[in-house]
This record gives sequence, structure tokens and C-alpha cells, in this order.
Amino acid sequence: MSKKVLGRGLGAFFPEYDKEGDEKAPQSEKTKTAVPIEPAEKVNVVLNIPVDHIRANPHQPRKEFKEDALEELADSIKKHGLIQPITVRYLGEKRFELISGERRLRASKLADLDEIPSYIREVDDEQMIAFALIENIQREELNPLEVAMGYMRLMEECSYTQGEVAERVGKNRSTVTNMIRLLQLPDFLQAALRDEKISAGHARSLINVEKESDQKSLLKKIIDKSLSVRQTEDLVRSLDKKKEQKKPDNSRNDSSPFIKTLEKRLRNNLSTKVNIKEKGDGGEIRIEYYSNDDLDRLLQILDEE
Repeated sequence: MSKKVLGRGLGAFFPEYDKEGDEKAPQSEKTKTAVPIEPAEKVNVVLNIPVDHIRANPHQPRKEFKEDALEELADSIKKHGLIQPITVRYLGEKRFELISGERRLRASKLADLDEIPSYIREVDDEQMIAFALIENIQREELNPLEVAMGYMRLMEECSYTQGEVAERVGKNRSTVTNMIRLLQLPDFLQAALRDEKISAGHARSLINVEKESDQKSLLKKIIDKSLSVRQTEDLVRSLDKKKEQKKPDNSRNDSSPFIKTLEKRLRNNLSTKVNIKEKGDGGEIRIEYYSNDDLDRLLQILDEE
């Protein structure tokens, strides 16, 4: 049914347009589709829309598109047409804004298509942001930093919690948490991750390294020796152990019995090393984990509390 509708173009929804087009358009232009009337109420339908009537999505989380992949898709579109419509919203005055499908839209332009099948949705600005981000996170080949930024934007611009983000993109909350943590990486590590010199797993391991000099040293080893994520985690643990051994034996003698008791309780409850450091009237609690699975385990325990 959908193929038949798309093949008929706008005449399937606006019969008067075919009649008007036959009277005014030259024979060579009768097959071209344009938006003849204000389709403000024509939502939740698929129409063939001129590509120059569609503006880019300002909320697009994806910043980089590989030219060779776009050209391959353009060649496929030339041969077989665009199988999956893009998604747009109507702006008025026969203009549309892309919600999702920028890769398909770009490839269609490369394929010299005059029009493109488009599914029209009625959304407000907040929904527009959410649809664009979720669609791209779920379906496009975003790099880890783009995914992390997408999650963060859903939280900042749509007021979602991490749990709500996880639910809407179909991921575990711990996965969302881990991805957002990548935004804490220094610039040189983000660049290595963006350039695919390291994976997200490597990057998450390096987040826990305090000194930037140590991060740079470990990064060089990962790249030069093609270390796996597990090998990187082992290196980070070894580095932590060496630093722990260098600490004076009396380094924690000033901890009160109360603090030591709390540390012991937390260690027993979390089954990992916990340190509490007093700072004036406050302080900090440091909970260690030794792999991504271990972090997931700790997050599940904390969620249950």
C-alpha cells in the first residue's frame, strides 16, 4: 500500500493538485511533485517533498558524516530509490524541518533527487529535540562522544533524568551513566576517542586516572601496543597499587574511630574498597571499582538503596 501511495505522489492526498498541475505544468514537468497547498493538517502521512523545501535539523547530534559512506548510499538510492522516508515537521509556507534522517537527505541530494518521501509529524520544539536525539542515538552510527552529548542534551534541554533517558533510548541506566562520564575526559583523550584510536571502554578506564601525565602515558601504551580494554584496566589497577604502596604507613592514622567504622560498613555493603576523607565539616567518599561490570554492580546496589 505504501509503495502505491508514494508512487502517486501528492495526488494521493491532494486530488485537486493533479488537476491543477496538468493544466499549468508543461508535459516534461507533470511528474514533478511540489507542495501545492498548506498541508498544516496533513500530519502522520508520507508525502514526496522537494528537497530544497527541507531545512536541516538544528538539534542534530551527529557532527561528522563520512563522505564515502554517503556516496555509497547515494549510489544505492539512484538504483533502488529511498526505501525509508525521512521524518520532518511542517513549519508553514510550504517549508519543513528535518527531525531525523539527515544522512538519507544528504545522500538523496548527492543522488540529484528533486524530492524525497517524508513522514510528517506534528511536534513542538521540546519534542523536536527529543525525537531528533533519540532517533539518532538509536539508529545512526554516532561516535561515543556524540552519543554521550545526546544523552546530556536530553537531560539539559528536555529535563530528563538519567533513568528517563535510559528508558527512552532502550539502554540500562548504568550504560547511560558510563557514556555521560566520557564528557569528563580531557581534550586529548576525547580526540583519541573521536578519531577511533581508542574505544569507549579504554576511555572509561582512563577516566579514573588522576594525573594527566599518567593518562597520556597510558594512552601512548594503548595505541602503540594495541592493548585491549581488559589490559588497560589491569594497567590502571597496577598504577593505583604502586601509588598506594608509596603512601606513608601513618597516612591515615588521623582518621577517627567513627570514620573507620563507617568505612568498614561501606566496604562490607559494597564489597569494594572505600575511603572517607574528612575536610572541615564535610568530606569525600571514594568508592573504587575495577571494571565496567564492577561499576554496573555498584550502580545497581546504589539504585536499590
